[in-house]
Amino acid sequence: MDAPVRLGKVRVVTDRLPHTLRSDALDNRERILDAARALFSTDGLDVPMREVARRAGVGPATLYRRFPTKQMLVAEAFADQLNACRAIVDEGCADPDPWRGLCLVIERICELHARDRGFTEAFLSTYPEMKDVAAGREYTVKAVAGLAQRAKEAGRLRSDFVLDDLILVLMANKGIRAASTAAQVKASRRFAALAIQAFEACPQHAPLPPAARLGSAAPDSA
Repeated sequence: MDAPVRLGKVRVVTDRLPHTLRSDALDNRERILDAARALFSTDGLDVPMREVARRAGVGPATLYRRFPTKQMLVAEAFADQLNACRAIVDEGCADPDPWRGLCLVIERICELHARDRGFTEAFLSTYPEMKDVAAGREYTVKAVAGLAQRAKEAGRLRSDFVLDDLILVLMANKGIRAASTAAQVKASRRFAALAIQAFEACPQHAPLPPAARLGSAAPDSA
């Protein structure tokens, strides 16, 4: 008489186990990604995988089970930033004024990268395993190339501009260091304005955005 009751209880517990495991796995995955984003943003991509696991509160085996390589982890961690980058480029290309659209792209991409050092490193990297990042970079480069050509034809972008100049700007923008993210973004906006003036065919020297106080600046330079 007791057997059906005991069997029923076992069946209920068994039915719940897969759901519990899936929930735990999802929670671990999100904690790993949150930890990776935080560490990559502040310390770059050289952060050891074990440190990501420690910050996420999981074991290394769990981390490698979810993300067998760092490249896979990086690509997944920066999926949102890649989508944001694509949206910025699409908005710039949609502007009927190609110079204004190019300025928007430079300003906003610099700010996006200033908020996240790790994303810049991922975007500029050449890891073959990071197919999504590589595809996003290729899309951005092609779209900006077309936008730049239109800006040249409109007489607003200097004729000797090449896409490598924009890569140089992103590399230099990555080197900005400030005491806070807000200050870093502020400095990036000023740097982007300087770059835009350098790219303009006939610079009008519009006022620059406010300067940010940087750690290496002299006390009286602000």
